[in-house]
Amino acid sequence: MSNVSNEEIQKFNDQDWWNTEGELKTLHDINPTRFEFMEDCVELAGKKALDIGCGGGIISEGLAHRHAKVTGIDMAPNAIEVANHHAKSHHLEIDYQVITAEEFAKDHIEKFDVITCLEMLEHVPTPSSVIKAASDMLKPGGSIFFSTINRTFKAKSLAVFAAENVLRIVPKGTHDYNKFITPLELYEMCEAYGLTVKRIQGMSYNPFNRVAGLTDDVSMNYLVYATKDRI
Repeated sequence: MSNVSNEEIQKFNDQDWWNTEGELKTLHDINPTRFEFMEDCVELAGKKALDIGCGGGIISEGLAHRHAKVTGIDMAPNAIEVANHHAKSHHLEIDYQVITAEEFAKDHIEKFDVITCLEMLEHVPTPSSVIKAASDMLKPGGSIFFSTINRTFKAKSLAVFAAENVLRIVPKGTHDYNKFITPLELYEMCEAYGLTVKRIQGMSYNPFNRVAGLTDDVSMNYLVYATKDRI
């Protein structure tokens, strides 16, 4: 049974991905902070990178601009079409494919130096299945990055109710609180599939000045850096 939610795919399939003032503007606002975290952990240039749940290609293009060789996968075909068009119009070579991480992993065991899976785990029925596939595709000694939302009352109040209904900084219905993942749960899933968690850090976002930053507070959005041990 495929680890795919058609309802979740439709949420992101027809978005205006590259409108920095549109419904997905928050992703653009937090992007520099996500890359600040990643680049503090690993050198991206020259690495073979996979972006799982790439959507319209915001992270994929960031990796390409940092001279990584990038593949992006997602199950939203319209988003992949947007990603392809945008990359080509900016003269970037990125291999985009409409495929699940689990299917892609079958032919790409230990093929990637760096894997990103950002703001994606809370949108699939079984996040542990994606983490296993990602671990299978990561080379020994490779680096992997996850980001998601903690399952706390604060996150439910701010990341769901306020963000969608009051501030309207994300499309309504984007998040389901029950699918949020605690840092301990993500840590345990990583460790269960051969990944060693090196760093967990919170990410703050001010919706009024649209500035994001790294923080020690993991009660809402947080990032995880893990590696795969060399054999």
